[in-house]
Amino acid sequence: MIALVRIALSRPYTFVVLALLLLIMGPLAALRTPTDIFPDIRIPVIGVVWQYTGLPPDQMAGRIVSPFQRALTTTVNDIEHIVANSYNGVGIVKVFFQPNVDIRTANAQVTAISQTMLKQLPPGSTPPLILNYSASTVPIIQVALSGEGLTEQNLADIGINQLRTPLVTVPGAAIPYPFGGKQRQVQIDLNSEALQARGLSGQDVANTLAAQNLITPIGTQKIGGFEYTLQLNNSPIKMEDLGNLPIKAVNGAMVYIRDVASVRDGNPPQTNIVHVDGNRSVLMMVLKAGAISTLDIIAGIKQKVIDVKDQLPDALKIAFIGDQSLFVRGAIGGVANEGVIAALLTSVMILLFLGSWRSTLIIAVSIPLSIMGAIVMLSAIGETLNIMTLGGLALAVGILVDDATVTIENINYHLEQGKPVEQSILDGANQIVTPAFVSLLCICIVFVPMFFLTGVARFLFVPMAEAVMFAMVWSFILSRTLVPTMANYLLQAHMHHDEGAGPPRSRNPLVRFQRTFETGFERIRQGYRGLLSMALGHRPTFVMAFLGFVAVSFLLVPFLGRNFFPSVD
Repeated sequence: MIALVRIALSRPYTFVVLALLLLIMGPLAALRTPTDIFPDIRIPVIGVVWQYTGLPPDQMAGRIVSPFQRALTTTVNDIEHIVANSYNGVGIVKVFFQPNVDIRTANAQVTAISQTMLKQLPPGSTPPLILNYSASTVPIIQVALSGEGLTEQNLADIGINQLRTPLVTVPGAAIPYPFGGKQRQVQIDLNSEALQARGLSGQDVANTLAAQNLITPIGTQKIGGFEYTLQLNNSPIKMEDLGNLPIKAVNGAMVYIRDVASVRDGNPPQTNIVHVDGNRSVLMMVLKAGAISTLDIIAGIKQKVIDVKDQLPDALKIAFIGDQSLFVRGAIGGVANEGVIAALLTSVMILLFLGSWRSTLIIAVSIPLSIMGAIVMLSAIGETLNIMTLGGLALAVGILVDDATVTIENINYHLEQGKPVEQSILDGANQIVTPAFVSLLCICIVFVPMFFLTGVARFLFVPMAEAVMFAMVWSFILSRTLVPTMANYLLQAHMHHDEGAGPPRSRNPLVRFQRTFETGFERIRQGYRGLLSMALGHRPTFVMAFLGFVAVSFLLVPFLGRNFFPSVD
C-alpha cells in the first residue's frame, strides 16, 4: 500500500482532482438523495378488501375471510404472516410477505386466487379491492377541507372530484378516498301502501330504473361528408324527471314512479365524521409510497394545492395537518448540525494538541471529503439520507480523525529527525500503513453482524453500518493519497536547534497558547503516569476492583427498560 503513497507524491494533481470530484459530487448526491426520517423498510404488504353489504362481522369472517385465508396459504408463495379483520359488510385481509419479495408476482398470485374464490363465496360477491403497500407507506400529511356555507356534501364532492385527482399525480403520493363528508346519492323512498294498493313491488320500480334510465349507442349515420354517432338517451336530465318514468299500466291507468315513491337528493348513512377546529370537515390523508423523499412529496402536495386553488370555491378553506416534513427537517437538521459541531470541535482539539494550523488544515479537509465520499456511495446503492445514515456519519467523525491525525503526527515525527519532507512522508506512511489497515478492518468487522439482522431491525441498522464503513474506507484512501499530497506542499522541514535550549521563541499567539496548553497537559500526563504505575504495582487489587465495578454495573440493567425506539414527546 506504500506504493499508493508514492503515486500520490509523483502525481499529486490526480488526487487533487479526486478531491474536487468528491467536493462536487458529495453535495450533488446529498441534494438528489431522498430524505426521510427512517430508511426505507422494504417489507411488502398486500391488502385485500372484501365487501358484502349487510353481512354481519361473524358471517363475514366465516363465509368470506376465513376461506380466502385458507386459499392464500395454499397458492401464494413467501407469506410471512396474515392479519385479518372483519367488520359489518367489510373484511380486510393484510398479507405480509418476506422481505425483498417481488410485489408484482405476489399481487398477481393474490389477484388470481381472489378471482377463483368468487364461485365459492356467497351469491352476489364482487371481486375485492387489492392494494399494494409496504411498511414505509405511512401518513405524512393530512389535508383538511372546510368552509363557511359549504355543506358536507359539497366538501366531499370537492375532495373526491376536484382536489384528489391532481394530488395523486404527485410522485410518491398515495391518497385514499377522503374521510368525513357526505357523498351525494339520488334516493327513491318507496311508499309501501301505494305499491300494495296497485299490486306492485319494489322490484318493479328497480326494473323500471334499470330498463328506462339508459344511454345506449345504436350505431352511426353518414350525412353528407360527415359520419355521426347515434345513441338512445333515456336518462332523465333533471332529478325530478325520474318520477315521470312509467312503471306499468294498472287497471288501464299508467302508474309512474312519482305515484308510489318520492325522489330526493340525499346521501348514504355516514360511517365516519371529521371535526377540524370544531367544524364538520373532510380529511384527505396523504400516504408515502415508494422511495420518494418525504420532503419532496409534501412540497409537491402543497404546490398542487396552490395550483388548483383558483379553480375551487372562494369559501373553501384548506388546512394542512400533521405535516411530517417539519419533523423530518428537525430530525435531519439536528443530526447534521451535531455532525458539523463534532467536526469543528475535533479540529479545535487537533489544533491544540498538534499546534500547527497546517496540520489541522490537512485533517480538517480530509474529514468532510470522507463524509462526502460516503454520501456518494450511499446514494449509489439506493439508500436515503435519514437519521440512521446521518447518525452513522456523525458517529464516524470521531473515528475519521484517527487516520489523518496518526499520519500527520508520524510525518511530523520524522520531520523532527531532520529528514526531508518527502522522505518523512514515505517513512511515516510506511510505518503506520499496516496498523491503519488492521484498524480499518477491525472497525468494519464490528458492524458486520448488523448485516445478519432480520426483519425491521435489518432495514434500520444496516444503513447506519454502511455509512460508517463507507466513511472509514474513504478516510483510509484519502489518508494514503490526499493527506500525503497536501503534506508535501504545506509541511516544512524542521530547523535544527539545540535541544537543551528548548523550543525557539515565537510571537505567534496560537503557538504561545498551544505551548501553554501543552504545559498544562503535561501535568495531566504525569498524573496519569503515576496512576498507571500504581495500578501496575498492585495488579490483583486493581483487577478485582475493576471486575467488581463491572459486576455492580450489571445490577442497573433491570432499571433501564427496553423499547424499540426511544420515547418522543
